[in-house]
Amino acid sequence: MSAILIEHVKASELPESWRARLAITRDAQVTVRIEEEPAAMDDTTSAFGMWRDRDDLADVASYARRLRAPRFERE
Repeated sequence: MSAILIEHVKASELPESWRARLAITRDAQVTVRIEEEPAAMDDTTSAFGMWRDRDDLADVASYARRLRAPRFERE
């Protein structure tokens, strides 16, 4: 992640929309930090989404029981 830090910026040099959000005078000095935001995840990229279309997973509890069942019966 990359970031830019600009110190001692006069409030009067900030964009008007930024100044409106701050309760400061035009002569005040501020520090501006600009960071890159992490990319947002899609619903289609989630781990659970990849199992969405599987018919054998419609009943998750029974699927888990089959997975946990022993392969061979003891005699």
